[in-house]
Amino acid sequence: MSIFDIFAKLDAQKPAVSGPPDHIIAGLGNPGTQYEDTRHNAGFMAVDVIAEKTGVQVKKLKFKSLTADVMLGGRRCLLLKPTTFMNNSGEAITEALDYYRLTPAELTVIYDDIALDVGKLRIRQKGSDGGHNGMKSIIYLTGSDAFSRIRIGVGAKPHKDYPLADWVLSHFKKEEGEKLEAALKSAAEAAELIVSGKINEAMNKFN
Repeated sequence: MSIFDIFAKLDAQKPAVSGPPDHIIAGLGNPGTQYEDTRHNAGFMAVDVIAEKTGVQVKKLKFKSLTADVMLGGRRCLLLKPTTFMNNSGEAITEALDYYRLTPAELTVIYDDIALDVGKLRIRQKGSDGGHNGMKSIIYLTGSDAFSRIRIGVGAKPHKDYPLADWVLSHFKKEEGEKLEAALKSAAEAAELIVSGKINEAMNKFN
């Protein structure tokens, strides 16, 4: 049997994702190579970890986003990375919610938080935007803050006069890599617990 036959057999064994999604997992960030691996793109990175874990690529262009259909936690989910740029994230997310007739309760958003140290997570079932422009857009356009969210710590500004935009668009330092990698894996695990109806377990485990 050739290597191609082996891969074809493995692909055939993967359960196909059929039907519309029950849940949307949106990671926030900015599109473009210049923004890859920056602090503001922690949400994108977490979605990529979920995609790698489930054997898909987030590359289908739909709902002003890059998307992929996956099975996660026994649920059909849509992974979504808005290409609208951070401040207009709500445009992509509301379009997807409306198309599938899902409510904010069937949405999980993963995003960066400068109030948390690198490697820390905070999971909540609902809440305010916390000054995050991507979240402001989502809450404003959905008309609700009642959706689950996973905040990934990216560290505070070096000092109070440091421009916020420069900080969130900066790259992680080499010494932060190990903590970030662990946080992204934990965020992916938390997302799986959330979509399977175990948000309290996710909060107890990762908060």
